[in-house]
Amino acid sequence: MNTCAARHVVLVGMMGVGKSSVGRSLAVELGRPLFDSDEMIESEVGRTVREIWTTDGEAAFLSLIHI
Repeated sequence: MNTCAARHVVLVGMMGVGKSSVGRSLAVELGRPLFDSDEMIESEVGRTVREIWTTDGEAAFLSLIHI
């Protein structure tokens, strides 16, 4: 097995810079699954990240991130 193929890629950046878009393209190119934390949070709470951030604030959003 090629050890490079087993490594994870993590995209980090400010809201709205294109992490999800780049992540989707990169996942296809590498043939790897994509785990988008925003999509996971939105699915769990039934609201968009932008809505949570705008309505409830940064602290509420950060409380939803399970590390």
